[in-house]
Amino acid sequence: METNLQRFGVSIDNTLLEEFDELIAKKGYTNRSEAIRDLIRDYLIEERWRTGTAQAVGTITLVYNHHLRELSDRLNDIQHDYHDKIVSVLHVHLDAHHCLEVLVVRGDTTAIQTIAGRLSSVKGVQHCKLVTTAGGNI
Repeated sequence: METNLQRFGVSIDNTLLEEFDELIAKKGYTNRSEAIRDLIRDYLIEERWRTGTAQAVGTITLVYNHHLRELSDRLNDIQHDYHDKIVSVLHVHLDAHHCLEVLVVRGDTTAIQTIAGRLSSVKGVQHCKLVTTAGGNI
C-alpha cells in the first residue's frame, strides 16, 4: 500500500520538547505528529495571508454602542460595499447599549483585510478582530 506520508527527524532541545509535550497533552493530541502537522498548516496559512496569495475565509467580530448617532448606518454601508465577500452576519444584543456582530467573509485576503480595516476605523467601534483561515485544503 502506497502512502503520501513522509517521515523526517528533528533535533530539539530537551526542555523545549518537554514543554511541547506538556502543551500538546493539555490540548488533547495523542501524538507529536498531528501537533506538528497543525503547526505547519497554521504557519502556511499565516504566510498566505501575509503575502496576499490565497483565497480564504474568516470572521470579523465587532463590538459597538448602537446608540451612537449613525454608527449602525455607517457599518451597514460598509458591509453593503462588500456584499459579495460577506457570506453571513450574526447580530447579538449584548446589553441595552452594546451590540456584537460576527461577519463571515470569503474572498481574497487583501479584500478581507480591507473590510476589517474599514469597519475597525469607524468611530464608535469599540473592538474589531479579524480571525483568518484557509478556504480549502491545506
